Amino acid sequence: MPAAVHWDDVEGARRTVGHLDSTWFDLGSAAGSREVGLSRIRVEPGGWSTPAHVEHGEEEIFYVLAGSGLSWQDEGPGRPATHEIGPGDCLVHVTVGELHTLHAGAGGLDVLAFGQRALSGGAWLARAGVAWIGPTWTTVGEEPSPWEREAAAGPPEVPAQPSARPATIVNAADVAPTTRNGATVARDRRDLGLAAGSVRTGLKHLTLPPGKLGVAPHCHSAEEEIFVVLEGSGELLLGDEEIPVRAGHVVARPPGTGVAHTFRAGLDGLIYLAYGTRVPNDICFYPRSGKVSFQGVGLIGRIEPLDYWDGED
Repeated sequence: MPAAVHWDDVEGARRTVGHLDSTWFDLGSAAGSREVGLSRIRVEPGGWSTPAHVEHGEEEIFYVLAGSGLSWQDEGPGRPATHEIGPGDCLVHVTVGELHTLHAGAGGLDVLAFGQRALSGGAWLARAGVAWIGPTWTTVGEEPSPWEREAAAGPPEVPAQPSARPATIVNAADVAPTTRNGATVARDRRDLGLAAGSVRTGLKHLTLPPGKLGVAPHCHSAEEEIFVVLEGSGELLLGDEEIPVRAGHVVARPPGTGVAHTFRAGLDGLIYLAYGTRVPNDICFYPRSGKVSFQGVGLIGRIEPLDYWDGED
């Protein structure tokens, strides 16, 4: 698994069917993520990112890198609404929420899409050619594809005027930071996911001054994290390694590696996004201090590691 990948080195795949027109870059897989994913989606001017959809098992968080456009959401039968979005905006779509998609403006739209890789409860009956999903089923492999069917239905209805933003869309600049100014660790951290109502996952925006760490080196037992460097430069501290990073670098840290990680800002500072799962039974270990955080119960303590294990109580 690579320590870090740069999004310029990840090949994209363009999907163009009718009004749907976007290029997808699978950054999560390139960085080695396991149970969460990250895609960069570049929506062409006037195009739509995906068929309007509702996720049954995955929570989605979007972050707008550049461009402008509309978040299209069906807020009830026959009540579509649009909300203007631009750089720095964070959008949360919880599981079994509202029908949603993105519509790019005249200059296009560039977004990061974070999500879980939830295991489906369905089954594929290969001999019968049927996908079984709960009490329902559908024929597999018949044309047209879902994207072609969406294109045949035409673009979603766009109201004449955008509506006021719902609470599930926030801008990073409008979220109050929690500030830490220690000798080693210093940052402004904005909890975008919490502010926009995420439940199962989180997204934080961190700004580090030159030479400072974003957090003490640590590793998780159960939570997986993905980091995206937005501005500046610095180093990824990974165990005993120091790996240079700059804007566009993506880092995935699966759980249970036992290898501590953090970021240190370079001379021009560092701004990055930190996405992760929220797992109640997660244990976070800080090797420099010997502290252990039991996330689900909000307790932290210090431990002494065993030098050996002889199998006796």
